[in-house]
Amino acid sequence: MAVTVDTDRLHRLADEFLGAWNTQEVDAVLDCYTPDVRYRDPNTRGHVEGAEALGRYLAKLFAGWRMRWRKRELYALAEDGAAVLWTATLAPHGREDEAVEVDGMDLVLLEGDRIARNDVYFDRAALAGFLAG
Repeated sequence: MAVTVDTDRLHRLADEFLGAWNTQEVDAVLDCYTPDVRYRDPNTRGHVEGAEALGRYLAKLFAGWRMRWRKRELYALAEDGAAVLWTATLAPHGREDEAVEVDGMDLVLLEGDRIARNDVYFDRAALAGFLAG
């Protein structure tokens, strides 16, 4: 049996999700997630469990970094979700003139129109100059 995927919906949600991240406002980002979200990126050392814990993580992240995200491609999953390929411009606050571009991917699983699981993949080596000192 073929699975019908609404790719227009997935693109709209990905654009809203990245738009929320671009605001760097914790509440705007949390509105994209379910209360029991499982989130992981190369900086979390495992999953962050639940919206409250994710909010604490985001507050620290946004306090230290300026980030801008652009969607490059989206691949729908048979489950309700997508692999979203992106390019981000990243720099610590106060060093925006030294920003680097990083390509990466989010693996996103949805419950309704909210993200229940988000695994982020990118090579942290591009940030080595910022993280060393």
